[in-house]
Amino acid sequence: MVTLIKALGRVGERNVAEIDRVVTDYFQARDALEPVSRDDLVARLRADLVTLLDVRPEDEFELGHLPGALNIPFAELERRLSELPKGREVIAYCRGPYCVLSFEAVAALRAHGYRVRRLEDGYPEWKAAGLPVESVA
Repeated sequence: MVTLIKALGRVGERNVAEIDRVVTDYFQARDALEPVSRDDLVARLRADLVTLLDVRPEDEFELGHLPGALNIPFAELERRLSELPKGREVIAYCRGPYCVLSFEAVAALRAHGYRVRRLEDGYPEWKAAGLPVESVA
C-alpha cells in the first residue's frame, strides 16, 4: 500500500510539473508585455486612454460585459480590424486569466501593428470584484 501511495505521489508531482510547464510555455511566452490589472484598467477607462475589447462570443457579451467594451468575437477579429482605432491602446479580455481568446487576440492585433495588452483576468473576476457591468437587455 505504501508503494502505491508513493507511486501515485510521483505521478501527481510529474503532472503538476507538466501543467506548470504548459502554462509557462503557452500563456507567459505569448504575452511578453505584462497584463493590465483591474485597478489600472479602471484608471485608464476613467481617463479615456484605451479601447476595451471583449473577444468572447456575442451571446456571452450580451449577458454581461465591462462598461464601454466593444465586442468583436475572436473568430471575427481579422475581418473587423477597421473597427479598432489604430493609434489608441487596446485592452482585450475574455473569460478569465487562462482564456486563450484574449492571448490569441493580443497576438493577432500586435501582428497588425496595434498597441494591445490583455486584462490580467476577465469578465467573471471583474463582476465578482463588484465592479460595474453592462448587459444588452
